[in-house]
Amino acid sequence: LYRVCGRAAASSRSSLPAAMADLDAAEDAAKELLGIMEAFPRFKERAVDPLHPEGERGALVFRGPLKLVQTVSKLTCASKASTVGDRFKALLSRSKWVRQEELEQALDGADGLDGLDGRLAAYDPAREYVAVVVAELQRGPACWHQVGGGHPASIEDSGPWLYVLDHGTSRAGRRPGFSYTGSLRPYRVSPRRPVAEGILLPDYAADGDPRAEQAAPARSTPPVVSAAQAEKLRAVCRMGREIVDAAHRVIKPGVTTDEIDRVVHDKHMEFGAYPAPLNYHNFPKSVCTSVNEVVCHGIPDMRQLEDGDIVNIDVSPIFDGFHADLNETFCVGPGVTQKKKDLIKASHDSLMKAIDACKPGFFYRDVGGIITSHINGCGFAVDKTYCGHGVGEYFHCAPNIPHYAGNKAKFVMKVGHCFTIEPMINTGTWKDVHWADGWTAVTKDGKPSAQFEHQLLMHESGAEILTARLPTSPPLWWEEGAQPGAATPVL
Repeated sequence: LYRVCGRAAASSRSSLPAAMADLDAAEDAAKELLGIMEAFPRFKERAVDPLHPEGERGALVFRGPLKLVQTVSKLTCASKASTVGDRFKALLSRSKWVRQEELEQALDGADGLDGLDGRLAAYDPAREYVAVVVAELQRGPACWHQVGGGHPASIEDSGPWLYVLDHGTSRAGRRPGFSYTGSLRPYRVSPRRPVAEGILLPDYAADGDPRAEQAAPARSTPPVVSAAQAEKLRAVCRMGREIVDAAHRVIKPGVTTDEIDRVVHDKHMEFGAYPAPLNYHNFPKSVCTSVNEVVCHGIPDMRQLEDGDIVNIDVSPIFDGFHADLNETFCVGPGVTQKKKDLIKASHDSLMKAIDACKPGFFYRDVGGIITSHINGCGFAVDKTYCGHGVGEYFHCAPNIPHYAGNKAKFVMKVGHCFTIEPMINTGTWKDVHWADGWTAVTKDGKPSAQFEHQLLMHESGAEILTARLPTSPPLWWEEGAQPGAATPVL
């Protein structure tokens, strides 16, 4: 958490407007500096720890005239450098480590010391640090201070890590206010990962606007896939399956969802594929990671997965002009409740029952009835906000395939149609709300949600599951203990 204290008491201010203006300017600069420290998760390890013996208590102190504090703050915040060493050169060259027993003398006479002793006594040097900014003003020195945190070693030395707002179009240094429905909260999000040279970029990669998709006739009429296109779809869907499996293998308590994004992103680069979510309508990451009460479109961030969580991984590679789209929900650690496990299994089984019914001439609107019948029998609810969709040359196209009974979806299945079915199943109410980031959909009652998705290609004999699990796929929770290499039955 970003915690700053130390604004000088109003009673101690000079009554002169110039003095008050200087104090306000110093406070702005100090808070900017302390905030940018928190936006670099490796700041403790790379900047603070090398300055003192391991375990020694004290604080990183930056002190100087107002002009210097403002200049260093502006340089640091405006810099494009992404590592601690490069971003904080100006600050660190003018800062020093002060031992706890020497701080009182070093800060003697400064306003804003209230609470500092308590922070110094309470912080954990193994995983936290104390930073102090002192501005020397005409009225005397004033200081601001915070306790910052260290982070798992798997988190990269990069930054700034910020909170996502406005559907990915803006960032903030503080967690946005919101009436959160469950226990989950947004955490800081890492900078955008680069795409390797030579990988073909979609039209939205730079500005977030998928113009070709929005203008395509496929938005209103389901396209029919040719035999040559079907082969390209099989290839990219095999990539998608291997990417989901790679993500599944790293899921355990303590792993951040950002680390999952790194694994997924790197696997795309290895295949020479573009991760379709990356900057699609400004989504900031290469995968959606939806934890616990998140229904879909969770943004990978700094939060570590905890024993008992469930997490959905949704990947969508683009390769050779075609898209794959699939997702699965996994257990984190041995502490997952049976209720959550039942929710995951019900979501999976409802999908497979719907796939089993698919054949030429079957109405897309009837998919929802099959899913709803199974889910209602399990005591859960089908989320009605999101639906399956056509996919192929475009990430999203016709048809739309709602997962709830009584919908009015158009079209019937035909040979050559390629589409997804992806029921989102909620423990309690079907209703959802969106966080301030504009992407993360969570259940309105804060209870868990689970989802599975397959991409299908229609034949005369029924649906081919292009994203089917492989003999090498890690087991889902109900498959654990099965013979090594055993595959999930494909309907």
